[in-house]
Amino acid sequence: MSLPQIGAEGQQRLYAARVAVVGIGALGSVSAELMARAGVGYLRLIDRDYVSLNNLHRTALFSEADAADNAPKAVAASKALQAVNSGIQLEAAVTHLSGANALELLQDMDLVLDGSDNYELRYLLNEACDQMGIPWVYAGAVGNFGMVMPIIPGQTACFRCLAPTPPPPGSYPTCASSGILGSVSSSVASIQATEAIKLLLGRTDNRLPGLLSIDAWNCSFDVIEVQRDATCPVCGQHQYEQLGHDSGATSSALCGRDEYQVLPAAPADLDLSAWAQRLRSQGDVLVSPYILTFSDTKVRFKLFADGRMMLKGAQSADQALAIYSEYLGL
Repeated sequence: MSLPQIGAEGQQRLYAARVAVVGIGALGSVSAELMARAGVGYLRLIDRDYVSLNNLHRTALFSEADAADNAPKAVAASKALQAVNSGIQLEAAVTHLSGANALELLQDMDLVLDGSDNYELRYLLNEACDQMGIPWVYAGAVGNFGMVMPIIPGQTACFRCLAPTPPPPGSYPTCASSGILGSVSSSVASIQATEAIKLLLGRTDNRLPGLLSIDAWNCSFDVIEVQRDATCPVCGQHQYEQLGHDSGATSSALCGRDEYQVLPAAPADLDLSAWAQRLRSQGDVLVSPYILTFSDTKVRFKLFADGRMMLKGAQSADQALAIYSEYLGL
């Protein structure tokens, strides 16, 4: 409140704001914490994953105990942030943001922060926020590099203007192939949170004027102008290819882990206790309110109530789909 850029009135605006953080990993955990400590009054934490030991070098909020408990990231982060600031509302959404649920999850937000780790989800966020007129802040970090870009529908270039077509799979570095320096993701998230505060306060005259590119190892910072494209399918033509539907069961490798995520053709509402009874004859089963963990001599997987599976033991995405069908038949 002592900052002239914020003041008492600005602090009230932050308290009245509703912010969604999509992805509570290296970026999102830090951004969410900074939002909570800044006094943003409502945070919706959206994440599909659970805490594992290899997350801890680059994520805030989580502990070895969270990893041992297989705690969903959204739930663990919500508990940690409630202890930081008991005066704000926190909602944990343990789910995969998809074309079928994006509008419902984001529709009542004032701002969205991108903590994702893949292009597909960012294209989806871009469409959803453009359709609903919600500002969002793109951020990415891998290796020693990071990027931040605020996106305001109707005013700035959108993510599709920045990257008109998705890069071919395997053509860009990931945290699995290139690793990630924990201080890089924290630095990027801090800048992302600063941009978020500016947007929530209506201080758009002070926002980043384009894409900020960071090379932390060589200590270089560049701002790259991104022109809004009138022919852009999203912000120019308002065509939304991904919204409102899903495209069948899919499987994808998870960044930095020997693990695949399998998504069912349609979101489910599974009784995990009932599934635990069915699977106990085939292997070892542990069940919590959020996750069923199964293992036998071939595979190990975690099953979520919405039908998602995190699977170890598959050698390809196709094999992950086959294993999913073998064990669940969904």
